[in-house]
This record gives sequence, structure tokens and C-alpha cells, in this order.
Amino acid sequence: HPMAAADPRVLALAAQVTESREQDIPPLLLELKGILNSASLGSEESKRIKQDIYSYDLTQYCMLVLRQDHSQLRGGWATAAQLAEILSHCCVGLEVKEDSEEFYTKFLPSAVDNLLVLGRRLQAQFIQAIKDEKQDFLRWFQTVTGAICWLFGGHIQLAACVLQNDHFKQLLMTDDVETAVIMMSVLHNILKVNSCVLLQVDEKTLLSMLDDLVYKLSSTTNPVIGSAATKLLLLVAKFCKQLVKLLTARYKGLNELLIKQWTGKGFDRDVGQLLDLLCLDQQSNGKGEMQRKHQAACIIQAMWRGFQTRKRLRKLPQAVTTLQRSFRAKREQELQHLKKQKEDEALQLQMQLQRQRAMRLFHERQLAVLKIIHASQVNKYMEEMKDKSALTIQRFWRGYRARRNFPQQRQSLKEDKAAVVIQRAASKFLEKQRRKRPLPPWKDPKGLSDEQRLALQQKVDDYIRLHPASQMSEEVSKELHMQAQEKLAQFLLRNRLDQRAAQRRKTLLAQVNTDVELLMNAPGLAETTEKDLDVFMSRSVPVAIKARQSHNDMLKSSSWPWWKKLGDEFVENNAIPDDALNAELETLFIGGKK
Repeated sequence: HPMAAADPRVLALAAQVTESREQDIPPLLLELKGILNSASLGSEESKRIKQDIYSYDLTQYCMLVLRQDHSQLRGGWATAAQLAEILSHCCVGLEVKEDSEEFYTKFLPSAVDNLLVLGRRLQAQFIQAIKDEKQDFLRWFQTVTGAICWLFGGHIQLAACVLQNDHFKQLLMTDDVETAVIMMSVLHNILKVNSCVLLQVDEKTLLSMLDDLVYKLSSTTNPVIGSAATKLLLLVAKFCKQLVKLLTARYKGLNELLIKQWTGKGFDRDVGQLLDLLCLDQQSNGKGEMQRKHQAACIIQAMWRGFQTRKRLRKLPQAVTTLQRSFRAKREQELQHLKKQKEDEALQLQMQLQRQRAMRLFHERQLAVLKIIHASQVNKYMEEMKDKSALTIQRFWRGYRARRNFPQQRQSLKEDKAAVVIQRAASKFLEKQRRKRPLPPWKDPKGLSDEQRLALQQKVDDYIRLHPASQMSEEVSKELHMQAQEKLAQFLLRNRLDQRAAQRRKTLLAQVNTDVELLMNAPGLAETTEKDLDVFMSRSVPVAIKARQSHNDMLKSSSWPWWKKLGDEFVENNAIPDDALNAELETLFIGGKK
């Protein structure tokens, strides 16, 4: 397509889409709707605009956007539904001059598949949505199905592709009433566009579709579903005479099902036409008997419905009043429930935010404290924090339990308080009475006589003489104190040395474990590199000296004659000097000190 003949709006939009980020592309593609609406449908200008849109791969961008997660798009599902409608309008009326085979065999089937996948996602969202959001999802679902109908209406060969698509089968087999009616209307449009499409699909697809329609007739009592399924079966029987025998042979109880369950539901004309078509292959006697039974059933049902209608009309005023009262009560209950639900959600969200804020502040404080505390004091600090947390939890639990049990204990507390008040008043009254009453002379306290006082003093003197108090001189007390101080200092010094020795042992053991782990995970000699050699260079001075000495001895012994090597297994290795052994131990970094 020549660049000079391109529509400037399409060219500018293609440039913006190419230079934009991925999340900004869907809103830009919505501008295609205004460009397409600027030209009348079917005109040469409209065809030229669609050709430009296809040439600059804007339709490909629409398909790529439809495959994404629409909950993360700007505009969400509404944007996806509008892009589906734009894609279908771009494909209908488009005359591809170059690579037309790729357009009809690859691009259009891929577009149908993407639209059906979007329809399945919208159907799932509609089923799971709450009451307030259902209408929006249903409207977007109708937009997508309308785009599919528009697409195979402009390209008749896509009707068979839609029927054989697994996503279309899943959409048709849903138990939801509203989406099922919409999908049966799509199937109705397919049969109207291409009446012979059922003869073009494979047998498995055809039987699956017929099984689903008959299942909907037998499993539901909803007149909307029943009417749509009956009209579809009637359309199938009218357009494809070959399938009438299949219906009568495969579904032998279909006639009785239509008569017993769907007669008198408001679409008797369609039911009667379908029964007439199904009874064409049967014998004339059987057909007459069936029609007679059908007419008799219609008369009986008409009489019964008339009786029920007259009975309901007599009770209508009372029923209307009751219905209004129940409706108002239900509406008030729903409003109260919705208000309570919103308050609970707001409270829950506020509590969650407060909890998150508190946890964040707690972690920030903890990290700040951990930066200040020395490494050796971290475990002690964590234990203290655990104890504090446990005490806080226990305190809050005891407070909650006390507040919960307080209403039960309130009466007993009132009784105890009243008893205390009564006892206090009684005690004061008795005390006043005792003070007013004079003490009788026979109750005066009796004193000790002189003889008793002398005997008691003699007993005290004898006890003091037998149990003299122990006395210690000042020099003995100071000497005892100095001995205790020396023993305490010796104990503290010995304890400190023991702690340093234990810490040194732990450090050496950790270093040995690290070296052992490195040796266990070491690669083979064939896979060793220069970097591996740097890893195994020992940090221990005695080990390095011993390794160097062993290497030198091995080099010397390799140059000796065989008679000098006899008895080497009985020769002791050279001992490592004590200075070399102490060199590492004195330079270990233990607890932040050398």
C-alpha cells in the first residue's frame, strides 16, 4: 500500500502506537472507532481506511491486546469489549489485495478464537460478580457476541469455524440463564447466515450441539431457555431436512418432553411446528393419535389455567397488599444489610491499615535497634523482645477475659460491696456502744506481784548467762572480708578465661567445618580452574607451613633412588614448630577483639 495514499489519522495513530508503552496502547486503539465512524458503511473511503488499518498492523495490535489480562488494562473489560467491536468492524468489508490467503486462513480464524476466549472470560466474570456489577459484565458480553455475529456475517465461511471452536462449545454449555440465551441467539444467527453449516461440520460437533439443546429442554423449566432451544431445534429441522431423522432416532422421548413440559408456556406455535416436523416420518395412525392427545392436553390445560386465573383474581387485592408489604420489608432488609456490609468492610479495611502501619513501625524500630546493638547481644535482645511480646499478649487477653466476664460478675460485686458497707456500719455502731458502756471493775487487768516479777527477772538472767552473744574483733572481720574478696576475684578471672577459651573453641570449630564443607564440594582435578585454587589457599599459617614442607619432601623423595625409599613408612614426619602453631591462634578475630 503506498505511503502517500494512506489516511493521515491512521498513519499518526500507528506512529503513536509504535512509540508508546505497552499499557498505553489500548486507549490509543480506541481512537480507531472514531476513524471508522467518520466514513459511511460500505463506501470506498471506508474500505480504504480499513485497508490502511490492516496494512499498518493496527488490527494485529488489537488481537494482541485481546490476549492480555484485561483486569490489568487501562479501562479494564470495557476497553476489551470496545476493542473486540473495533476488530470485527475492521475485518468486515476489508479487501486484502496482498497475501489474501493468509488473511482468510490464519488471521480471521485467529480473530474468531480471540473473541471467543474474551467471551469466556467475560462469562466467568459475570457468573462470579456481585449484584451491582452483573449488568456491566452482561453488557460487555453482549458487545463481544455482537462483534462475533458481525464478523461471521461479513465472512460466511467463518460460521463453521465458530461452531467447531471448543470455546464456543463451552460458552453454549453454560448453566447461567442470561448468557445461555445470548449464546443461543448467536447460534440462531449462524444458522440464518449459513443454513447448511451443520452439514459442513464434523459429526462430533453436530451431536454435541444437539445434545446441549435437548439437555436444556429437559433440565430446566425456565420458559426463556425453553423458547430459545425450541426455536433453534425448529430452525435446524426446517433448514436441514436430513437432521429430522437424526432427531427422531437419537432422541426418542423428545415428542413427549415437548408435549408434557413445554406446551402452554407461551410458544405453543413453535412447539406445534416442531412436533409436526418430528412426526413426519412416523406412521399416519401414530401421527393422528399424537395430534389428538396434543389437542386434548391443550384443552385441559386451557380450562385449568382459566380456573386458576379466576381464583387468583379473586385474591388479587389481598395478594397485592401482602406483596407490597413483603417487598418493602425485603428492600429495607437489603438496604440495612448493604449498609452493614459497607460499614464492616470499611472497619475491616481501617483495621488492616492500622495493623500494617503498626507492623511497619515495629519492624523499623527493630531494625534500628539491631543496627545499634552489638552482634553478641542480639540473641539476648530477641529473647527479651519475645518475653515482652508474650507479656503484652497475656495482658491483653486477661483484660479481654475480665471485660467479657464483668457483666456476669457485676451482681456478685454489688452484693459484696453492699455486704462490706453493712459490716462497716455494724462495726461502727457496736464500737460506739462499747465506748458508751463503762467497764466493770472485775474486768480490770491484773498486774504482776513483786514475787512474780523477781522470778521472771531471774529466768531472764539465767538465759542470758547460758546463751552469751558471739562477738568478733575488728581485725578478724577485716581478714575474713579480704579472703572472701580474693576468692571472688579468682572465681571471676577463671570464669572469664573459661569463656574466652570456649569462644575460641567455637570459632576454630566453625572454621574447621567451613574448610570441610569446601573440601567436600570441591570439583575434580579435571574440572579445577585458577579460581578454585584461590579458594583452597589456606588461611592457617601452620597448615600452609606443613603443606609447603610436605611438598618439598615429596619433590626430594621423587628424585631419590629406590633403595633410599625403603623404610620411609617408619620415618616420622617433621614436627611443626610451636611458633607457627601459635601464629594463627593469636591472630584469630574473636568477639571483635584480637
